[in-house]
Amino acid sequence: MRTKTEKSPLKAFMKQRRMGLNDFIQKISTNSYACKHPEVPNILSISQPQEPELLNGNSSPPPSPSQQINLGPSSNPHAKPSDFQFLKIIGKGSFGKVLLARHNVDEKFYAVKVLQKKAILKKKEEKHIMSERNVLLKNVKHPFLVGLHFSFQTASRLYFVLDYINGGELFYHLQRERCFLEPRARFYAAEIASALGYLHSLNIVYRDLKPENILLDSQGHIVLTDFGLCKENIEPNGTTSTFCGTPEYLAPEVLHKQPYDRTVDWWCLGAVLYEMLYGLVSRTSTLAIIWLITSFKLTWFFIMYQPK
Repeated sequence: MRTKTEKSPLKAFMKQRRMGLNDFIQKISTNSYACKHPEVPNILSISQPQEPELLNGNSSPPPSPSQQINLGPSSNPHAKPSDFQFLKIIGKGSFGKVLLARHNVDEKFYAVKVLQKKAILKKKEEKHIMSERNVLLKNVKHPFLVGLHFSFQTASRLYFVLDYINGGELFYHLQRERCFLEPRARFYAAEIASALGYLHSLNIVYRDLKPENILLDSQGHIVLTDFGLCKENIEPNGTTSTFCGTPEYLAPEVLHKQPYDRTVDWWCLGAVLYEMLYGLVSRTSTLAIIWLITSFKLTWFFIMYQPK
């Protein structure tokens, strides 16, 4: 029988899976053994290229938390928190929480993303938050992308009122069922591909496809959510170079800090499809996975499986 001081293996696994790129880097940079891994110095190099917008405004002090943030056409100046009954927390992130809420007037359920202005401004992440808003605004009711109804703000918080998708994360279903049969995995992969293709048609690269960001609706269809790492205005032949995403799903060119294009989303889809067919990859082996992505040669595979 497990003692009170022992952690549940399942909880430990889920905690590892929730770790973002920043937390992962913080963890390995303080681990002397991990730092000896040949790929780690390259990944942690401070000379990595960054996009121009991330370098601007570093010398000025952050604005007051009470400053108004331009929410654009999604803003509803008449909305306020008291318009909703907040029922429970259904998600957590770096800057706030996602709450299940019921509107007092139409009595519909929504997922309300509540972000702390102070945390956003302190970390100079306002551009990323606004990028997420822009992507949500461009979603003209695509069936496989979460929709934004409106947004509003108080002196200390931003509120994004989103569709409530009640079928849970794909991650939850994979964790519970371990893997899916091929027809089911193919069905989900096709819908994910449709969503990614739509974003690409708007010159948007998603950059953070993983089971945690894929929801299932009440009818069993997938819905992509969390557009905080999206990159806008990437033409078909355009590239970007920001090092971001979740380590296990990053394409080799991202890990090598080379310019990359929209095709990194298809790499991510391949990784997700693999997990749907063979089960979730534990993040306790992140360094090994990074080595496989950046260094392992697949020549033997193509020799063995050459078409006759």
